[in-house]
Amino acid sequence: MSAIARKISIGDVSYYTTVLNNFQQAVNGLFSNASSLFDAGLYVREVFELLDTTPKVVLPQKGVKIQTHKPTSIEFRNVSFSYPGSKRKVLDKFSLTIPPGQKIALVGENGAGKTTIVKLLSRFYDVTEGEIVIDGVNLKELDLPTWYKSLGVLFQDFIKYEYPLKDNIYFGKIYEPVNKHAIIKAARLSGADAVSSRLPKGYDQMLGKTFEDGVDLSAGEWQKVALARAFLRDAPILILDEPTAAIDAKAEAEIFDRVEKLSKDKTVIIISHRFSTVRNADHIYVIDKGKIKEHGSHDELMKQCGTYATLFNLQAKRYQ
Repeated sequence: MSAIARKISIGDVSYYTTVLNNFQQAVNGLFSNASSLFDAGLYVREVFELLDTTPKVVLPQKGVKIQTHKPTSIEFRNVSFSYPGSKRKVLDKFSLTIPPGQKIALVGENGAGKTTIVKLLSRFYDVTEGEIVIDGVNLKELDLPTWYKSLGVLFQDFIKYEYPLKDNIYFGKIYEPVNKHAIIKAARLSGADAVSSRLPKGYDQMLGKTFEDGVDLSAGEWQKVALARAFLRDAPILILDEPTAAIDAKAEAEIFDRVEKLSKDKTVIIISHRFSTVRNADHIYVIDKGKIKEHGSHDELMKQCGTYATLFNLQAKRYQ
């Protein structure tokens, strides 16, 4: 209106309009940056909280190094354990002795404490009460990197690495140079060689869907790859947590025939709901509410007509 009334020029109108637009953009940018800074502050706070966190598992300053080429004795002595933030005892005064080179099986219902035993042995957590003793030495006093080299572990919730097949297997022994012969041998033991044979690029095939040329695997195929990772480690203590849950019965029988040959000089701990998997173990432990309810060989437990015999017969009926 002022321009029409000739109080200001058209150039002044254009100038003031530009200034107002710039001012509006600056204000919008200020609020946007403030919001971004606030979000960034939240992330930074979480980073500092992480850095300030005191580790629950404290490593000894000079840990005891055990021999990593031979099986060791494993003892759980009156071990009780509750997960952080929980008062429920997953294990309650639990005692178990595993002689070197013995093959044992842990069976029981979900939540009985079977996987917790393995996590404590892997020292993901420290026991609440009692102690775990390895060759007469408290687990807390062992050099952890050396102890980890003694363990070959396949957890039920294993990681699916979106890397080439050969790398997925190699990650089982990443502390040593790549040995393609050893990778192929581990794949044959687990049945993952059959996975390689159907892939366009074989062991060089990228797995997963993140990359354009990636190929996803079935649950059973991923499990064979994870098994190969554990076999590649060739550790004196082999721990398998539901190792064949996603594998058919025929493939399972073939894998455990290979495990039998592989584990002649190893301590083997198997957790499984399939009783056909565990019946050949030297000793079977039935875990219930954090304690050992029954134990013995397959034949001994069947004669007891207890929990193990009941569960075994229930599964056997499915195949009759």
